[in-house]
Amino acid sequence: MEASSSSSSSNSKAVSDCEERNWLDLPRDVVSTIFMKLGAMEILINVQRVCSVWRNISKDPLLWRTIDMHNSGDLNDIDYDLGIMCRRAIDYSSGLLLDINIEYFGTDDLLHYITHSTSHLRRLRLACCFSISDEGLCEVAKNLAQLEELDISISNLSSDPLEAIGRSCPHLKSLKFNMESYRHPHMECDEDALAIAQTMPELRHLQLFGNKLTNDGLLAILDGCPHLESLDVRQCFNLNLGGSLGRRCAEQIKDFRLPYDHTDDYPFEVEIDYGLLNEDYPSGTSDIDFLSDGDYDYYEFSGGSEFSEYDYDNYYDF
Repeated sequence: MEASSSSSSSNSKAVSDCEERNWLDLPRDVVSTIFMKLGAMEILINVQRVCSVWRNISKDPLLWRTIDMHNSGDLNDIDYDLGIMCRRAIDYSSGLLLDINIEYFGTDDLLHYITHSTSHLRRLRLACCFSISDEGLCEVAKNLAQLEELDISISNLSSDPLEAIGRSCPHLKSLKFNMESYRHPHMECDEDALAIAQTMPELRHLQLFGNKLTNDGLLAILDGCPHLESLDVRQCFNLNLGGSLGRRCAEQIKDFRLPYDHTDDYPFEVEIDYGLLNEDYPSGTSDIDFLSDGDYDYYEFSGGSEFSEYDYDNYYDF
C-alpha cells in the first residue's frame, strides 16, 4: 500500500510538473491563438501582468486587428482610464487595426487618434459616444475610406456626418443610426434618410430605430440603396406602410423590421410615451392596420433577424 501511495504521489507530481512546463513552454503561436480568444480588456488588465514573456507576446500587432472595448457604460465605476488603455492597444496594432469598439467613452480626440493610426479600418462602433461631435466625425471621415460597417447609435449627431461618411466611404455596407427614444411620433424629419439615400448606394444593412423619417424618406432610401437586404425601422412611427410602399418594401427587402415589431433584441433602453401614441393613433391601430386584405401576405417576414449577427470572420475573410 505504501508503495502504491508513493507511486500515486509521484505520478501526481509528474503530471503537475508537466502541466506547469506545458504552460511555460507553449510555442509563441499557440499562446497568441489563446490570447486571440480573450478580449482587449482582459489582455490589457490581466494577461500583461502574468509574466514578461506573456507581456511581450501580447504586444504582437496581429492580436490587435480587433479592439473591442465593450463596457457597461458605468464609467464612474471603472478603476482605469479606458481612453488611455485604448490608445495603448491602438499603438500595439501598428497600423493593422481593422475593427474597433469605443462605445460610451469615445471622444473627438480619440477618434482622431484612431484614424491617424490606421488607414485600413473596416468596422467602427461609436454607440453612446456623446463626446463625439458633428465636426469631429466630419473631419475624420476622409480617413475612413475602407470602412464597411458603422454603428453610431444613440448620439447627438445630425445628418451632416452621415453625408460626410457616405461621400468618403464608398465601401460602406452596414449602418446603424438609432435614437435613444422617440416621444413625438409626428415630429417629421427626412434629413438623415436623404443623406443616406444620396451618398450610400452600396448599403446592404440599415438600422434606423426610432428615426423621424416619413414615407418620403423611406422611398428615397429604397431608390438610393438598391442593394439593401435588411432594413430595421422599428419605432419609426411616422411611417405608413400600407399600399404600394409596403408592397415595395416586401419585394425589395429580405429582412424587414416594422415600426411596431417587438424590441426585445434591441440592445438599448426603449422609452416610448405611449400616451402620445394613443393621441396620434386613437384607435390603437398600427401600420399593419392600414393594409388592405390583399397586402397582408407581404408582412409574413416582419419578424426578421438581427442583421448584426452575421459571421464577421467569414464576411471579412481574414
